Amino acid sequence: MRRSGILLPVSSLPSQYGIGCFSKEAYEFVDFLAQAGQSYWQVLPMGPTGYGDSPYQSFSTFAGNPYFVDIEEFVAEKWITKRACDSVDWGSDLSHTDYEKVYKNRFKLLKKAYLKSDIENDKDFKKFEVNNSAWLNDYAAFMALKAKFNGKSFNQWPEEYKKHNKSALKQLMSEPSYHNEVMCYKFIQYYFFRQWSRLKKYANEKGVEIIGDIPLYVACDSADVWAHPELFRLDKNNDPTGVAGCPPDYFCATGQLWGNPLYDWEYMKKTGYKWWIERLKNCFELYDVVRIDHFRGFDEYYNIPYGDPTAEFGHWEKGPGYDFFRVVKDKLGNRKIIAEDLGFLTPSVFRLKKKTGFPGMKILEFAFDSGEDNDYLPHNYEKNCVVYTGTHDNDTAVGWFEKAGKRDREFVKEYMGIKNGRNFAWELIRLAQMSVADTVVIPLQDYLGLGSEARINTPSTLGGNWAWRMGSGACTEELAERIRKLSSMYGRVRDK
Repeated sequence: MRRSGILLPVSSLPSQYGIGCFSKEAYEFVDFLAQAGQSYWQVLPMGPTGYGDSPYQSFSTFAGNPYFVDIEEFVAEKWITKRACDSVDWGSDLSHTDYEKVYKNRFKLLKKAYLKSDIENDKDFKKFEVNNSAWLNDYAAFMALKAKFNGKSFNQWPEEYKKHNKSALKQLMSEPSYHNEVMCYKFIQYYFFRQWSRLKKYANEKGVEIIGDIPLYVACDSADVWAHPELFRLDKNNDPTGVAGCPPDYFCATGQLWGNPLYDWEYMKKTGYKWWIERLKNCFELYDVVRIDHFRGFDEYYNIPYGDPTAEFGHWEKGPGYDFFRVVKDKLGNRKIIAEDLGFLTPSVFRLKKKTGFPGMKILEFAFDSGEDNDYLPHNYEKNCVVYTGTHDNDTAVGWFEKAGKRDREFVKEYMGIKNGRNFAWELIRLAQMSVADTVVIPLQDYLGLGSEARINTPSTLGGNWAWRMGSGACTEELAERIRKLSSMYGRVRDK
């Protein structure tokens, strides 16, 4: 079944208060997708972001991002005032998120709303607390402790808290200020999941499914590592013995040093991969389809010595392989999963992907630098794949073409049968749409014809990433009709 969709992070939606969220603008974007005949909205990971604002470095793999909670709901409840929201300096550049200002101001408003609410006596909230206690209590305690110790990594906390001493944590809850901090984080999570559930239901009713994104790894300084150190390869001080990343590749000559702790796959196997099963179960409640980032890590993972400044001197170790996906299928049934299989792949990775049956990814921006044998050229595709012009880690189509070497640009034009790059983004989108791939997902920036100023992320760089936001009114009826017409031409518009 041929389908198409659009990639847009929630944070990139327009909104009044500094960052995209589950506000009316999110519902308007769903309406736009439906009008454009699209079947999918692909988002980036929606966990609470930590240092560097990366959604791939989250304080919890189960919790939701507090920034995405629509504070206008609290205005309607009269827990905060519109005047208080409007008086905040959210930044003057509406095309980019100022994360420092969002961090300083959104939490203050959320805390005010919590203190004004009577959430602890709300029956639905109590039910949410019980149903999510396996992760919620640890996450809320972790974040409250981070606040108590001025944002320090948990490895810098006093020993009894660093080691997750339950009696010490229980005693701390008797302090009113700490208790309120914990309950505030639970309050935020309750509204995150409640608001997202409403938005997802609205999208599904419009015929739009959500493609979520799950990072393979978790952040070193996270509630997951703090509460469950046994799941990771750590030393006696809870420091990693090695960290995750990628060797030198297309993106970076010194490799990508992600810094995440590595899993203790032997221990996880003994538990029946219980933590991972719960993680994926949570994801499939949030999303209709899940893209698993860095799929190769299940076959082999790259182990970089802890403390190394680059990823150049790591080595590969065997992952859990198909045994992991066999257990996932046994516990969760057949689920829609996309395998992020980009980069250099070995024969064993191809065998694992084939055995799972998951579609892999094809990136058109990777297609034009090594001749006709390039796996990313459309004439080499198989149907069971998802094709993108680029992902969140790539430049926009326009930006890529402008920076491409002369030889690559000439090959692109010859392959696509175009004389110049005047309408390059739409020509590249057309190439994706006409391919045999079952699914096409296009970043919204390419439909808007934007340049490098709209790039989401530049790997292995700090600052300026994850900040782009689309302008209010960018998704017009004319654009929706143009997208629908192109998608329909290549058999990708669903039946009404």
